[in-house]
Amino acid sequence: MTNPLDRTTRLVTVFGGSGFVGRHVVRALAERGWRVRVACRRPDLAFHLQPLGRVGQINAVQANLRYPASVTAALHGAEAAVNLVGIMHQSGRQQFDSVNAFGAGVVAQAVKNAGIKQFVHMSALGADADSESAYARSKAQGEAHVRELVPNASILRPSVIFGPEDDFFNRFAALARMSPVLPLIGGGDTKFQPVYVGDVAQAFARLLDSEVPDGRTWELGGPEVKTYRELMQTVCTTIGRKRLLVPVPFALANLKAFGIELVNSLSLGLYPKTLLLTRDQVKLLKTDNVVSEAAKSAGTTIEAMGIAPDTIETIVPSYLYRFRRTGQFESKITA
Repeated sequence: MTNPLDRTTRLVTVFGGSGFVGRHVVRALAERGWRVRVACRRPDLAFHLQPLGRVGQINAVQANLRYPASVTAALHGAEAAVNLVGIMHQSGRQQFDSVNAFGAGVVAQAVKNAGIKQFVHMSALGADADSESAYARSKAQGEAHVRELVPNASILRPSVIFGPEDDFFNRFAALARMSPVLPLIGGGDTKFQPVYVGDVAQAFARLLDSEVPDGRTWELGGPEVKTYRELMQTVCTTIGRKRLLVPVPFALANLKAFGIELVNSLSLGLYPKTLLLTRDQVKLLKTDNVVSEAAKSAGTTIEAMGIAPDTIETIVPSYLYRFRRTGQFESKITA
């Protein structure tokens, strides 16, 4: 790896850098000596990023994908760009088409206009223009915009990303703490290949440091493929709680999701923006979320980048212990 001190004048703009994945990407880039400009809607809520680098190395600026001029301004003087902006569910003006698809195009157009050669865009494993899921279709549309405008861009498609601030293991652990039953949507047979957020961040860093070829679409998955049922069992074992895992047919899950969405729409914003389940997520669960054989054959996986991905068992217990009855001091299932 190049000496980080040789890169102190190089600037990268990270759109969406204040979020879950963003803070890890920012840290990885700062460690390699990049100056990082974090472009987000609320810079005043991004102060937590500054301690991740040296004094003055990380700065936040205001940018909104609905206002292309702000995106252009955020790229001024940058030699590289990263787009992490995306949503998992729709709410109000935050729609899949406007954020995952149109938003990706706005960033790509600004990158093209600025003449920036290094651009990495985060999509999602399962992005498919023909998918039943509006989320998967919007991710595919975003990829198409990026490929059309910046042909040499690198696209990363991670599976479910886990880490201390994730919305996957933390959500189900919180549910298991309160409920004696955990639902297995579609019977719990859907396969996932969860990948650690720190490994995803290293993938971004290696691409920007030209340690791996650009212009490709990379599929990022962890070292293990697990079913939905196995992941729920892992959660219960980790937090030391015995819970009944009940299979729920897709049709019934879809009905339940509709009810949750209806209650949320009538709550006038009183309920959390992150819903427990949406109908679109039910559609997503009908398809396995694992690295394809084509990616393995083409050498476009996280292992091909020279990264040995961490396992769930290595990372998840380090942050789910707070859901145990007696925190980090409990090691056996008692509830």
